[in-house]
Amino acid sequence: MAIAKIKTPANGSANGSPDIGIDNRARKEVAQCLTYLLADTYVLQLKTQYYHWNVTGENFQALHTLFGAQYDALALSVDELAERVRALGHIAPGTFREFLALSLIEEDKSLPSGWKSMVHNLVAARETITRNTRKWLETVQKAGDEGTADIFIKMLQEHEKAAWMLRSHL
Repeated sequence: MAIAKIKTPANGSANGSPDIGIDNRARKEVAQCLTYLLADTYVLQLKTQYYHWNVTGENFQALHTLFGAQYDALALSVDELAERVRALGHIAPGTFREFLALSLIEEDKSLPSGWKSMVHNLVAARETITRNTRKWLETVQKAGDEGTADIFIKMLQEHEKAAWMLRSHL
């Protein structure tokens, strides 16, 4: 994983740097954690959508529906994370290159051989994100950023539940 290069608008935000009770250094560290989670979430969203389009087999209908619901939820999470980076006065990454460089979730080089491999890959990705979010949450809490901590806790719950839903198909 590359180190997240946190970008700040050249002129600060429209009204200058946010004055929200979190110092500049802490806001930058929190934005870095958000950027990593954003990248992981975006790559997972793309992977989940790829599997949604291409799943086959005896569990087609159930998995097609589950993958669809999961990538829709991930799209909402991507937006929430990017907007939180902006609320902290930094620029959210937005290119495939940036996301792949920052993410610990591997891009698929080819379609997995079957639905079980897809489910295993998604479980592994969800668990990776969960473990890392727990680490990043510590940084966020030390910064005193309860708004971001709330987002991270919600994301932990969502990833844990999604992994459970996926594992139930195995």
